[in-house]
Amino acid sequence: MSGQYQVTGETAAAISASIEAGVMRGDWAFGAALPPVRALAAALHVSPATVAKAYQELRHRGVVETEGRRGTRIRSRPPVAVSRSALRLPAPPGLLDLSAGDPDLRFLPPLGPALRAVAERVGPPRGYTAATTLPELIEAARPRLLAEGVPAGDAAIAVTAGTLDSIERLLTAHLKPGDAVAVEDPGWAALLDLIAALGMRPLPVALDAEGPDPESLAAALRAGARAVVITVRAQNPTGAAVSATRAAVLRELLGAHPEVLLMEDDHAAELAEQPPHCVGPVTRWWAFIRSASKPFGPDLRVALLAGDETSVARVAGRMRIGMGWVSTLSQRLLLQLWRDPEVSELVAAAARSYAARRTALRDRLREHGVPSSGDTGINVWVPVPDETHAITVLRDAGFAVAPGALFRVASPPGVRITVSPLAEPDMPALARAVATAVRPATTGVTR
Repeated sequence: MSGQYQVTGETAAAISASIEAGVMRGDWAFGAALPPVRALAAALHVSPATVAKAYQELRHRGVVETEGRRGTRIRSRPPVAVSRSALRLPAPPGLLDLSAGDPDLRFLPPLGPALRAVAERVGPPRGYTAATTLPELIEAARPRLLAEGVPAGDAAIAVTAGTLDSIERLLTAHLKPGDAVAVEDPGWAALLDLIAALGMRPLPVALDAEGPDPESLAAALRAGARAVVITVRAQNPTGAAVSATRAAVLRELLGAHPEVLLMEDDHAAELAEQPPHCVGPVTRWWAFIRSASKPFGPDLRVALLAGDETSVARVAGRMRIGMGWVSTLSQRLLLQLWRDPEVSELVAAAARSYAARRTALRDRLREHGVPSSGDTGINVWVPVPDETHAITVLRDAGFAVAPGALFRVASPPGVRITVSPLAEPDMPALARAVATAVRPATTGVTR
């Protein structure tokens, strides 16, 4: 045992388990450096090869990352069973929490009426052989997708337990540990965690208001990316949406890489104010994923996965030997929500409300000379020189925001502000606080 490093074990498996347990207990600070291989080996009286193998196992599980001369460090968001509060500090009492990324609960449809309607129509109990993807849900989904320009006419369609579930199954169906995945930077924090947990490598792709930058994506493809994830609209955290012009450029670029797996994420779905501009299908492997969680409630873990026949078949086949299927009760509930005109109007009202709050905040920031992004979705992204300084200033002013470090791979610092809890009276004070927060923490730092 090493008292200095709080690590025990005589085998690679025992050492890696000890470090992972320490992360779960909070013994290791996120971003903390692990001891050098030879130093820990000497402390534990094992060979350096044993410690090196333990570190390799931790990398494959996404608990640590190697940063060249900086050595091996605990990831800022290791995918282990720690509470969310350990990753994103809860807002202290009295602060307006703009950090969570949750939708406005007032605009989520009440599920009671829909559940009652489902209960009346569900019919007799179903057995294992009868439980599957509901044909009527697929029949309703296809025209909904086609109406927005999603090329789902000839696509195979399956139902999964959410966007991340879809992406994980697609990645494991086509890639292996060590493969590289091109991701938006800044991008979805949970996706970065998933890629690390699968033992894959993220290749950052810069983006602007129109979506992924073509030159940056081309560089990732040259670097060996075997899969690409693109958020078609309401990108988290920047609010970017792929424009028709950008989609055409990306389509031509990816067309030269037919073996790359292209995944398009449409998590905002009915909450988005503009139609999705799809890039696929342009490669051999392609998937479009639409989640129900944002418009209808995070507890509704249902997503539609449309794509090439082989990819969708692999996902469905893997589900059959795992979770089996997404509950047909959940599928029927989503279908009922689609059919309810009052629910449709509530979702449309939510989209209008988010757009108004997002626009109002960005206008206020612009008055203070503060640049921001957020053309779609529920978030506004603000570049800052120093995230710690910015978050501290905003906290002192009564606002909690999300640090950009949760979402970044190599992009510059920033903070994410979720507009869902914002009301008009909050805007002036928030804009003033952000304007103060983007000023350098010390003299001599260029703004």
